[in-house]
Amino acid sequence: MIYKLISIVVSAAIPIISLSASSGPDKIIPQPVEYSISEGIYNLKPDGSDVKVYLNSSDFAAKVSDLPDFAREEAYELIVGKKGVKIYAMTEEGAFRASQALEMMRLLDRDIQYCTVFDYPRFQHRGIMLDESRSFKGKDFVKKQIDALALLRMNVMHLHLTDAAGWRLQIDAYPNLTDHVAWRVGETYHEWEGLGYPFTNAEDPDAYGGFYTKDDIREIVAYAAERHIDIIPEIEMPGHSMEVNRAYPEIACVGEDGKPRPFSWDLCVGNEGTFKFLETVLEEVIELFPYKYIHIGGDEAVKKDWGECVNCRKRMQEEGMTHRNELQGYLIRRIEKFLNERGRTVIGWDEIVETGLPEEAVVMSWRGTPGGVKAASEGHDVIMSPNSYVYLDYYQDLIRKEPKAVGHMQSLRHVYKYDPLEGIAPEYHHHILGLQGNLWCELIPYAAHAEYMLYPRAFAIAEIGWTPQDQREFFNFRERCLRLITVFRAMGYNTFDLFNESLRAQTGRLRFDDPTFKLL
Repeated sequence: MIYKLISIVVSAAIPIISLSASSGPDKIIPQPVEYSISEGIYNLKPDGSDVKVYLNSSDFAAKVSDLPDFAREEAYELIVGKKGVKIYAMTEEGAFRASQALEMMRLLDRDIQYCTVFDYPRFQHRGIMLDESRSFKGKDFVKKQIDALALLRMNVMHLHLTDAAGWRLQIDAYPNLTDHVAWRVGETYHEWEGLGYPFTNAEDPDAYGGFYTKDDIREIVAYAAERHIDIIPEIEMPGHSMEVNRAYPEIACVGEDGKPRPFSWDLCVGNEGTFKFLETVLEEVIELFPYKYIHIGGDEAVKKDWGECVNCRKRMQEEGMTHRNELQGYLIRRIEKFLNERGRTVIGWDEIVETGLPEEAVVMSWRGTPGGVKAASEGHDVIMSPNSYVYLDYYQDLIRKEPKAVGHMQSLRHVYKYDPLEGIAPEYHHHILGLQGNLWCELIPYAAHAEYMLYPRAFAIAEIGWTPQDQREFFNFRERCLRLITVFRAMGYNTFDLFNESLRAQTGRLRFDDPTFKLL
């Protein structure tokens, strides 16, 4: 069957920036699995009429028959020759990935070399997380980043929508969440913290924040689906939930004096009202987000108030618990059962491994790699997201030349050297679903700053997730990054200045006479 691929139509509004005599599969990110280049160049027609798509042909089906299901669905063959462009794929998703590889070639240079590409992803989950709670940037920003992920052949965007610093999702049953705790005083998380955690309303001239209406989310989800990107919502529990306790103190932990603790960091696991709240919220979340995964957090619960809460102590006694840590496992398992009954799968940060991991839950390993290694070895699916490699709020160059950030320097080179299968025994490799870069935004209140932290390190995450490990080489990758940064800037993205990256960030070395140093 043959189709014209509508999504490949060239936009005359986007400038073509050329850093080479022509473009081809050797210039793009992620690097394709297999490609060959022959003499001759081709210019795409602006209306896309010269791009033909063939779905589910018998020859291509035979070529991808040994691939895992996820790779087969995204696999494609792309042929550029003197008569135009042919794309072969099993699915529309595969055809779209091919169109984006072709589009990146076109953006790099109108002269595309004759070539044949056979390509498919290494991992099924290749994602980026945006922390919209600490720093709300809105649907236009999110859609712009979806465009970037699509071009990089990534397939997941994780939206961190709720946290102590702001609730960002309209919930009809609980209007106080957006009326009272979607706006705060203090642009950054730490400014707000220093002021004593003040919330306010949209009319306050000092207000910082906002939220997504249900129509906003439907628009974002539909926009992403057109680009074959799934959206994972995160509704944080039981920790990082002070905003919920401030909006609805009647479900907060209660001390011996009978008074609620609205400044408590954690949800009250002893109060049945907490579960009514969570289940009602999740019902509305399920209606908005069609992807099978729901992220429920599970990290950094303080648990201090649980030891002093009469309701939590009662719950512990009724359930035969001996330590308040068990309350978190109780909540996670109960919510997982609720979501499983509705056809959804829970994702949680790696702390959920410590409090009784539900059988079907997926672990997102963030505290380095040990949590993911342990979960995979116990037969659980894992998304690797270690702060030691892919936390994008960390410095990407020398501290003295960069805006204030978190942690140590995680340069492009440092991110690129990560392998999600490192430390995983071969018999458990199938449990590693992929990897994800996380952009936490305690110190990143604006869109331009967020993009500066994302790109080009997101390029590295895209290539790690797609390209076979033995085909990756940093210096070749960095040269391709320099070309692609120029394209991203022309499209209006505010990227890190890789052209003026320090020697230390480029090499991990301080001296030019170091034998491992290669001048770039």
